[in-house]
This record gives sequence, C-alpha cells and structure tokens, in this order.
Amino acid sequence: MSDIIEFFNQMGFMNLTWQQGLMILISFFLLYLAIKKQYEPLLLLPIAFGMLLANFPGANMYNSELWTNFLDESSPAYLSYGVIMREGGLLDILYIGVKAGIYPCLIFMGVGAMTDFGPLIANPKSLLLGAAAQLGIFLTFLGANALGFTEAESASIGIIGGADGPTSIFLASKLAPHLLGPIAIAAYSYMALVPVIQPPIMRALTTKKERAIKMSQLRPVSKTEKIIFPIAITTIVALMLPDAAPLVGFLMLGNLANECGVVDRLSKTMQNELMNIVVIFLGLTVGATATAESFLNIRTLMILAMGIIAFGGGTAGGVLLAKLMNLFSKEKVNPLIGSAGVSAVPMAARVSQQVGQEENPSNFLLMHAMGPNVAGVIGSAVAAGILLAMIG
Repeated sequence: MSDIIEFFNQMGFMNLTWQQGLMILISFFLLYLAIKKQYEPLLLLPIAFGMLLANFPGANMYNSELWTNFLDESSPAYLSYGVIMREGGLLDILYIGVKAGIYPCLIFMGVGAMTDFGPLIANPKSLLLGAAAQLGIFLTFLGANALGFTEAESASIGIIGGADGPTSIFLASKLAPHLLGPIAIAAYSYMALVPVIQPPIMRALTTKKERAIKMSQLRPVSKTEKIIFPIAITTIVALMLPDAAPLVGFLMLGNLANECGVVDRLSKTMQNELMNIVVIFLGLTVGATATAESFLNIRTLMILAMGIIAFGGGTAGGVLLAKLMNLFSKEKVNPLIGSAGVSAVPMAARVSQQVGQEENPSNFLLMHAMGPNVAGVIGSAVAAGILLAMIG
C-alpha cells in the first residue's frame, strides 16, 4: 500500500503548481499560433514544445538551477560543462549548444547559404538603410536601462529590434541567459507579425507621393563580385569588431559556399539537413528556459512591450534615413524600402513591395528592398558585436 501511495505522490499531477500549469497553458497557446496561425512555425513550434517539456514537474529535462552559477568561478556553487553533462537532463545537455553560441552561428551559416547579396552589392547605399534600421536596438537599450534593467539585460532586450531571432538568442545567452525565454519568444513573435506591425509605421512616416516613387532597375552583379563580397565583409568586420566575427563569419561562409559553385553538396546541407536539425535543438532548448520562475513576472511583460517598441524604432529608422537620403540624391529612393532594413528576410522586403503597390500598382520594389533586408542581417550581427564588446 505504501508503494502505491509513493507512486501517486511522485506523479506530476500531485506536484504541479499553478505557475507550472499556467506555463503549460501558455505553451498550448504558442503551439496554436504556430500550427493554426502559422506564426514562424519552424521555430515557434519547437520553442513552445520545449516550454511544455520544461514545466512538467519531476521530468527534470531542464534544470534552471544548474545554470545559475554556471562558469562563475567566484561562486561557491561553481558549475562547469562537465557537471552539466553529468547531472543535467536531456535539454540541459542540448542547451550547451546555445550557451556556447554554437546553434545561432550554425543557423546563420544556413541563412547565408540561402541569401542572395546581389541587390546589396548592386546598390551599396542599401547598407546605410540596413544600419539605420538598427536604431531601435540602441534606443531600446537606453530605455530599458532607464527603467532599471542592467546594461547586459538592456542590451539583450534591445537586440529584439533587429528582428533577427538567432542574433537575439546569441546575445541573450551571453549577457542575460535568465531572460532568454521571453526575449526569444518576443523576437520570433514580432518577426511573424511584420505584416501587421510595419505598414502603419511606414504609412505614417511617408506621403503618398513618396510611396509611389519608382526606382530604376538594379545593375547585374557578376559572379566574381558575389564571391569577393563575403570574403571582404568577413575580413573587414572581424578586424574592426572581433566580437561580431562568429555570426558574420558563419553567415558569410554559408554565402560563399553557395556562390562559389564548387561545393554544392555542402551548400545544400547547410540550407537543408543541418539547418533543420539545428533549428529543432535551438527551439527546444530556448523554449525550455521559459520556466515559471523566469517567465511569470512583470519583467516579462516589460520585455514584450519594449520589444515591439524596438521593432517599431528599427522600422522608423530605415524609413527616415531613406527620406533624408532623398534630400541629397538626384536619384530618389522609395522610403518604403528603408523599413526592410530590419532582419526579417524576406518578409520585410515583401511588405515594402505590398505597401508600394497599394499606391502604384506598376511599382516593383521587392529587389530594391532586398538590399536593405540582407544588409539588416549583417547590421543586427554587427550591433550584437558592438553591445557584446561594450558590455560583455
């Protein structure tokens, strides 16, 4: 009889707290958004399922207490990778890939293999628009710091404005791992809501005449230019900002593999099998960090609120710089392409195209918007490197 009682006492139902129950319901809601609404399903689904697994009492798949003093040699409870491997659960072990910065870099490699930098090479001014769209990151960093978050936490919150999930995860895992769950969920949720968030900001900052501006066709880009570009960007960024080298380097490695034409098998693996495997591991482990203790507090709501402000600030920064460029340029730029400077590829570029065609059905801005869009991928990685160098 005592064995039966002990068995029932060990059941998850008997040890489930209301906080864990609420987190399980939140994971159900995120699964609904991923499956029914198709909001970034490739990553939101494993994130939601990781959250579900981590909040089952007694499952011990992810143990947040193991990571509290991880690699903090000044702490009497110092833990190393060896202790995690020996005492951690399955998701603890997989989370090492996040903590060591492995998964985000591998995803960037896959993104690079799928990205065509031709529009950016053909119109180098696009790089400025991609840089301007990082404005939201630094404005939110200042705002979060003023609200009482530490500099490391503020930087991790601000990077949401880059609309780049892997970069957000990379920086948060380095500077504020206790906020990784809310930051990742906010980043991917807002990326999925690009078609909802951006158009009102774009229309508010531009006139009908500006939105109807037609741009001339981009020049052809040679294969040699496409091969030299990733090598040159990696060299320049790594020498100027070493902390950005992991993300930018792997992004450009993937792009070089695709453009050079001599390693097709490697390029296809980066784009497909490897990318898919890493996305599963990344999503599960990032979702696992969203435990009741780290997620159910007022700071999470503040992160969600500041995340959308960061995203809106990035959109506005790109549009406003495009308007400023028109004051000094003979060949006018449609300001709508500036909003694509956030790193949500290619969704943000498609939104620029859609809003532009509302004013002028014969206007085709997609390829022009892809320049700032891919520049935003580089820009968000560089912004993360700057924040890591300043604070980390």
